[in-house]
Amino acid sequence: MLIMRKAIPNARTAAKEATHERIVSVASRAIRRQGYHGTGVADIMKEAGLTHGAFYAHFDSREAMLAEAAAMACAESAAFAAGAAAGEPSPRALATLLQAYLSRQHVESVDIGCPLAALGSETSRQAPEVRRVATRHIKEMVDLIARQSPQWGQPAAHEQALVTMATMVGALVLARAVDDTALSDSLREASLKHLTQPTDSTQATPTTPPHPSAPSAPDAPSPHVDAAG
Repeated sequence: MLIMRKAIPNARTAAKEATHERIVSVASRAIRRQGYHGTGVADIMKEAGLTHGAFYAHFDSREAMLAEAAAMACAESAAFAAGAAAGEPSPRALATLLQAYLSRQHVESVDIGCPLAALGSETSRQAPEVRRVATRHIKEMVDLIARQSPQWGQPAAHEQALVTMATMVGALVLARAVDDTALSDSLREASLKHLTQPTDSTQATPTTPPHPSAPSAPDAPSPHVDAAG
């Protein structure tokens, strides 16, 4: 009897946690699809198959739900990026990550894609807990990108990762914004080319020193030749 009494609360707790997870999952897609401002509690609960009144059994406020939804979206995005880079040697890992991020499929998959590109312009106007989630994700992504660099651990790798992060997110935002498919593709492809091309240091061709046995070129005659000579 005691075992059964313990099992019932555990089952209820598990059911509540599963319901909570379902609400957050629905909200994480909704905020990327409709933005923070366009995501209402009633619509989220309806899509999750629940009544509006059940909301406050799971969250203290709408902002609390948005923060959890943003955290789930960021976690999914980070896992996607890490998975794309996994198993590839540096710097191929970064190129693979960028190709996946700047793909047409990612451009079209707004509700399951990068939350920074989907919500960046709105984030500055959100509650502190939502902004905190975005800040943590940006730092995590910058660190992931920097770790793919041969210069990992040096200031230059971190600085380049900041530039790469800003460029890839900005390119995705613009590629989604335009209504011209050709322009969208050009924005993606140009950004990808720029981010994956070798740096100046790797492009430089080392100068081959002359072979020790090679004869030296004769000195050019001086233009001031003595006419009487």
